[in-house]
Parts: sequence; C-alpha cells; structure tokens
Amino acid sequence: MDSEGAGFSLIGLSSSPIQNVSDTAFMVAAWRAREGERPDALFRDPLAARLAGEHGRRIIDHLPRRTFLGGWSIVIRTCIIDDLIKSSVAEGTDAVLNLGAGLDTRPYRMELPAALRWVEVDLPQVIELKDALVSGEQPRCRLERTKLDLSTADQRGKFLSEMAAASKNILVLTEGVIPYLSADEVAALARDLRSHGAIHHWIADYFSPATYKYRRRSGITALMKSAPFRFEPEDYFGFFRELGWQPKTIRYIPEEAVRLGRPPPFPWYIRARIILLRLVVPAAKLQAMRRFMGYVVFEPVPR
Repeated sequence: MDSEGAGFSLIGLSSSPIQNVSDTAFMVAAWRAREGERPDALFRDPLAARLAGEHGRRIIDHLPRRTFLGGWSIVIRTCIIDDLIKSSVAEGTDAVLNLGAGLDTRPYRMELPAALRWVEVDLPQVIELKDALVSGEQPRCRLERTKLDLSTADQRGKFLSEMAAASKNILVLTEGVIPYLSADEVAALARDLRSHGAIHHWIADYFSPATYKYRRRSGITALMKSAPFRFEPEDYFGFFRELGWQPKTIRYIPEEAVRLGRPPPFPWYIRARIILLRLVVPAAKLQAMRRFMGYVVFEPVPR
C-alpha cells in the first residue's frame, strides 16, 4: 500500500526508483513536501520533508518524465481527502480510522476537534519509524497508533470490533491502499467494515477501467512492477455494492483540480490535442474521460 511498509531500497538497482510498495509512502510524503515549497501551495505539510527524508526526495527526482501527473494527482487527492474528512467531522464523525496510514500527517496539520479520536494502523516497522520521526510533535486531536498487519484476518477482525465498541460514528480512510490489494483482499476488508454498525463511512481510491489500460499502454505498469496495482475491477461501484457499500460522495481529481486552479501539467502537444477533442467529442464522453480517478465516500447499503 502506498502507506504500508518501511523498507528502504537503493535507487539505481533497476530502471525504476520504486522497488517495493513501501517506497510509494516515501514518494507521497516527498510530493507533499514539495507542494509546500510553492508560493501558491494548496496546503502546507511541515512534517512531510522530515518523513520523506532523502529517500523520498531521491525517488521523485528519479521518476521518468512519463509520470509527470503523479505528483500533481497526489496534491489534488490530498486536498480532496482533507475536504471529505472536514465534512464528515462536521456531520458527526467521532473517530477516524486510517488503515495503512503510513506517513500521513493530517492529525498534526489539519484543524480538527481536540476530542476527535484518530487511530492510525500500519505494520510495526512503519509505526516505529513514524513514532521516531515525529517524536515531540503535538497532534491536534486524540491520536493513537496501532501496530497491525491488516492482511491477518483474525487480528483485523478483533481490532475492528474493539474500535467499533468504543465509537459511535467512525470514518475509515484507506488512502492509497485499495489499488495494491487483490480483489479477494478488498472484498474481505469490505465485509469486515460492513459488519460493524459504528462504521458509517469509508473513503477509498477510485480508478476507472480506462486508467488501468492507460497505465499499461504508457509504461507506468512496467515502471511500477515492484508495486503493481492488483485491484482492477471492470465494474468498480458494482463490486462494492455487492459487498454492502454504495457511494455517498464522489470527487474526481481532474474536476477538483480545475476548481482549485491547478489543472493537469500537460505538455503543450497534449493540451493541443485536448482542445481538438473538445471540438469533436460529445460532452458526455468528455465528462467520462475527465472522471478517470478520484475518491469515493462509501456508506452502507441499507439492509
């Protein structure tokens, strides 16, 4: 998960700077840090550079040019999830459960109620690394960290039961987690979350089938062969509906980018092609093309 694991790799051992899924957590933190260096930053994350370290900076500095949308999409997704969390808290969420939390810093940088319970879950080595790097920093809410291998079904079930027993309105966050799981693993997690009435909402990554095809065609899949996407359903929303989850809110990254004044950093020849497409492609198809990735707030399907 782009949030799980704390293994380190040496760039240069292969053609890709991403050597394992753990590397993506450092990459994401490095992009968050780089955003904060801009005069027009959409957010600032004072702890991101410390968490990314030299390892994270080296990763983004060695990414091929064809991945130019990567850093942009991470910035926009950060803004989207921030907004979704704010809305959920305003609607009554009393606990946020961040599964595969990795190097996320929202409890430190967001304006959150002091009484809000925020629980980060990740592998022991990730939790230990993070504890060491942010030691002495003061979170803005009731922050807890739990060492747990989420792939272990019985441990996951026990933890979720304890969490649900202690809270009434839980928001689950799985940022950068679902794409790296198999369909069976996603289904097992979805069933576990659905079995607890206290879990009211779940934020998850969305990618359209066209995105998977583009990743393969453009060479991104080959670049990320050490951290491949494994969850590629043909009917994303149908998959989750069968497991008891329906979309409450969908925020698409390209549309949000326009709203935020940060459109995709396409090279000139792609921008020219887009202008031509707008002249000949039906509006409905253009809209579908813009909605290739985003974030979904799921809520339980009424029984």
